[in-house]
Amino acid sequence: MFFDWTYIVLVMPAVIFSLWASVKVNSTFKKYSSVRPLSGMTGAEAARRVLDANGLYNVRIERISGNLTDHFDPRTNVIRLSDSVYSASSTAAIGVAAHEAGHAIQYAKGYVPLKLRNAIIPATNLGSRLAMPLILLGLLFSSVGQHFVYVAYAGIICFALSTVFQLLTLPTEFNASRRALASIENAGLLYGQDLDGARKVLSAAAMTYVAALAVSIMQLLHLISIVGGRRR
Repeated sequence: MFFDWTYIVLVMPAVIFSLWASVKVNSTFKKYSSVRPLSGMTGAEAARRVLDANGLYNVRIERISGNLTDHFDPRTNVIRLSDSVYSASSTAAIGVAAHEAGHAIQYAKGYVPLKLRNAIIPATNLGSRLAMPLILLGLLFSSVGQHFVYVAYAGIICFALSTVFQLLTLPTEFNASRRALASIENAGLLYGQDLDGARKVLSAAAMTYVAALAVSIMQLLHLISIVGGRRR
């Protein structure tokens, strides 16, 4: 029986880290969802306050179903907040809502990592569909001719596009959180321990993106080791 030790050594630790980050963000959000801020402000109201403070009166705020499905859609210029954020009055809701407003500010100011990430989305989507078929075909036919290994390498390049996307996501998310916390503090939306709670929620959320990048890098290295071994 074939035992892929490189998967155990490279990918599994990153997968475990990703699972831990997911549990951490959910538990942290749940904890601070029960902490009501002194202002009594909802997530939607907080996002509106941050947007208006930055002159983004044209950005709309809508409710979306689901849990932690919050996002900013630059195509429609809309911030969509989940049920647990939109009408909730908690330090967690204000933190998440302000974070999404931070993305809208990035878009308005032409934040470079965000522009680069958005620019490679079509290539990333195509690469994610082609990566594994090309790798499998290249490995399958490499027994016929070694030149087919280059087909597998083309698949690795396609897969690497998703790693680049994850890499560009990191500064985008960290910057949005910094903008959110600065806006929360400047506007007096949260104070003291409430502000610390929002910071902990956003820090936990940021770790999920760090984990996603780690998994992508380790999977990329794993694929390179497999194809490289077949070439030898």
